Amino acid sequence: MQTLRTPDECFADLHGFAFEPHYIEIPSGDSETPTLRVHYLDEGPRDGRPVLLMHGEPSWSYLYRHMIPALTGAGYRCVAPDLIGFGRSDKPAARTDYTYQRHVDWMRAALFDTLDLRDAVLVCQDWGGLIGLRLLAEHPDRFAAACAANTFLPTGDRDPGEAFRRWREFSQKVETFPVGFIVNTGCTTDLSPEVIAAYDAPFPDETYKEGARQFPLLVPASPDDPAAPANRLAWESLRRFDRPFLCSFGDSDPITAGADGTLREEIPGASGQPHVTIAGGGHFIQEDRGVDLATVIVRWLEQATP
Repeated sequence: MQTLRTPDECFADLHGFAFEPHYIEIPSGDSETPTLRVHYLDEGPRDGRPVLLMHGEPSWSYLYRHMIPALTGAGYRCVAPDLIGFGRSDKPAARTDYTYQRHVDWMRAALFDTLDLRDAVLVCQDWGGLIGLRLLAEHPDRFAAACAANTFLPTGDRDPGEAFRRWREFSQKVETFPVGFIVNTGCTTDLSPEVIAAYDAPFPDETYKEGARQFPLLVPASPDDPAAPANRLAWESLRRFDRPFLCSFGDSDPITAGADGTLREEIPGASGQPHVTIAGGGHFIQEDRGVDLATVIVRWLEQATP
């Protein structure tokens, strides 16, 4: 496995992002390059309950910059990792190095084996849910609660929908993968050039984007997908998860529209929770209504968790 590491100067003076970087090394699962460096944000009191902020495709922990101050101000410790292939984390250079299972294993190694997060609150969006909900299902004892925002856990047994098919086709055919443009088009608000540039920052050229290119192909979209059995098994666990589970979706996301219904119906911990649909929230709800989402989470946790 050959890897790339985005130069630090690419992250200098990013708009609205004054958080200190933190790094850990995890096993790569490959003998040629035995370890990978994972970047994460770690803000707020160390003795506060951890709120695990999981980003998706093709963003990075920059996505949570609006939410972190509200959460840390309420006494929570915010941990926001960059998935392998994104942000300041290492980026394997070959698309074949990225699999769904490896992403789950890499985050398990970072968050549990190394950071040893316990009694955590999962907040997940997009691929942050595809990975985060797997971790929740496989290690429910690590979590006190979970909030799903514009995400789902597909098994390939349902039609992923026309919006997803169009996105996947675009992601594979576009000559230059326009990360900042993609984030902007997934928002209801119009991002400034400085913010768009911050989303482009981890990817100095196309060679750094193999993970972002591969992610759409890793979403289980047919029953025989390689990740389908593990996700079906995860659902068996989620159907027993009885700790507080909140859905807080945006009202303007065509990709995940309706997925909250499945989560609410299937997960016992979702019963009786104050689920919210946030007006004006696009796919990247953290950009459009990040403060609103953080406020919802804080108020919910005050009532739902001891």
